[in-house]
Amino acid sequence: MLNTNVTTKLKIKQPAHKVFEAIISPTEIGHYWFSSSSERWAEGKRITLRYEEYSAEGIISVLEIVTNKKIVFSWGEEHGEVTIVTMTLEEYQGETIMEVVESGLNAHDPEIVMKMMGQKEGWIYTLTCLKGYLENGINTLRASLIH
Repeated sequence: MLNTNVTTKLKIKQPAHKVFEAIISPTEIGHYWFSSSSERWAEGKRITLRYEEYSAEGIISVLEIVTNKKIVFSWGEEHGEVTIVTMTLEEYQGETIMEVVESGLNAHDPEIVMKMMGQKEGWIYTLTCLKGYLENGINTLRASLIH
């Protein structure tokens, strides 16, 4: 049976609390991922994320937050393809290993391989933009992908 989880890992040379804050903060997220977040992420919240450059928005439901360690949310409801994203942060010697696992993709979808590759590409890009922002202050990478 096909494993439909998409897993991406990256080391960020910053402590976990800085990585965590960059994800949940509506002011920080605009430097590397979405152009805006409607509010600070917290368990039980529904957050609107916007990409002004693509005239797009989506809603996530924050399912679980463990400060500086874990963020779990669902998204894709507006497209009828809900998936669960689990972000874990493991700090070691002042650096953070960030792992993103997206699960719940439909294994019977004839486009499953293409969708999994697209999600993997997206997570690699997002984490690379996050790394560039947190390690070097680069905030011009986000929204640069051409589809």
